Amino acid sequence: MPLVKTTFGQWVSEHPDTAILDKGRSGSSDRYDGYYVNNHAGVIGESVNDDRLARKDKVLGIGFDGGPKAFPLSELDMTPVVNDCVAGENVVVFFQPDTDTALVFNRDLNGTRLEFEQAVDDDGTVLLRDRKTGSLFLPFTGRGIEREYAGEQLERVHSVVAFWFAWSDFYPQTELYKAA
Repeated sequence: MPLVKTTFGQWVSEHPDTAILDKGRSGSSDRYDGYYVNNHAGVIGESVNDDRLARKDKVLGIGFDGGPKAFPLSELDMTPVVNDCVAGENVVVFFQPDTDTALVFNRDLNGTRLEFEQAVDDDGTVLLRDRKTGSLFLPFTGRGIEREYAGEQLERVHSVVAFWFAWSDFYPQTELYKAA
C-alpha cells in the first residue's frame, strides 16, 4: 500500500473528496511536538549509532529488499528532483519542501528511461518534466498530463520517510544520498 507523508492541506488539495475520521478531539495540536525536537531515539532507542546524520534528521528511504538508500530531506530541499538508480531500479525522487512530501516513482515507462526535472506551470503548480520529450507529469500521482506521455502512469516505488536513527537501525549498510 503506497504511503504518503504530507500536510493535511496538501492531501485535501490532491484528494478533495477525502473523508475525515473525527475522534471527538478538539484542537489540532500535535502531541509529539516535543519528541520531534529533543535528541531521544524513542521508547526502544537505537541499536546502531550512525553519525553520518543527526539522530532526528528525516530521510526518505528506498531499496528495502537490497541496496537500501536514504535521501536526507535536507539534501532534497536543495535538489527536489533526483534521477537515480537504487537497488537496480531507475527511480525519480520528488520532494516538496513546504509540505515535507517525498515521493518516488519508477522512471522507466513503456521501455524508455525518462530523465526528469522540475517545471512550474503558469499558475505556479509544480510538475515533473521529462527532459527529452517535454512531457509533464503530476508529481503527487505520477500521471502524465501533457505531450507524448499524456494519460500514462508512472509506477510508485515503495518508500518511507523516517528519522535517521530508525532507518539506519533497520538498514545499517544504507547508502546515503548527497546532493551534487
